[in-house]
Amino acid sequence: MSSIFFSVFYQPILNLLVFFYNLIPGHDLGLAIILLTIVIKLVLLPLSKQSIKSQKALQELQPKIEELKKKHANNKEEMARATMALYKENKVNPLSSCLPLLIQLPFLFAVFRVFRDFGNNHKIYEYIYSFIAKPEVINNFGLFGLLDLSKPNIILAVLAGAAQFWQARMMVTKRPEVKSPGAKDEDVMAVMNKQMIYMMPAMTVIIGMSLPGGLSLYWFTTTLLTGLQQLFVFRKKKLEQLT
Repeated sequence: MSSIFFSVFYQPILNLLVFFYNLIPGHDLGLAIILLTIVIKLVLLPLSKQSIKSQKALQELQPKIEELKKKHANNKEEMARATMALYKENKVNPLSSCLPLLIQLPFLFAVFRVFRDFGNNHKIYEYIYSFIAKPEVINNFGLFGLLDLSKPNIILAVLAGAAQFWQARMMVTKRPEVKSPGAKDEDVMAVMNKQMIYMMPAMTVIIGMSLPGGLSLYWFTTTLLTGLQQLFVFRKKKLEQLT
């Protein structure tokens, strides 16, 4: 484990989880994970907000991009220039939607490593800060005493997939009906995007069924919070357009 990853991601997340584990009556790990997820989401809030706006803007520009593809079908250089001009005109940076997602990957990996090591008292005790109380023993891996988060849980995996479907579905922009002879070709990308809306949640469920329930709970909570943030951003934008 690299020193930068350890000191910037792993150790702070581990200590925050231990802090919440100590704080919650009954040492409910599930509630500790939910609180941990909320804190991480708040830290990444500005990046997440920018990513949501950029993804939605790119979706809304897709019909115009399809028109450019048809117009410059035989000239890739002109197509590239026209596309960049379209982005510039609408003040959209196509990379701005990807960067926040990449930044979140170290957090996800760190959370996975923390959950994997959390039950090993001897391993994590040496990484707990001096001002964080060390629990005598970590033996409660449940959520409200109902689910064992140390083992794969199909319910949490399905919830994570459902939350991802809801979040992705909000991003879809209804395209105007195209009745030109090349309509089928123009709709190929739209069909692929629609397939991804179903494929990604399905993959989330499949992968979640093989991971500890704690990680599925984290994925479900962070996706649900992102979806709620999207809902707020979209409604705010709609109200601004009406005024």
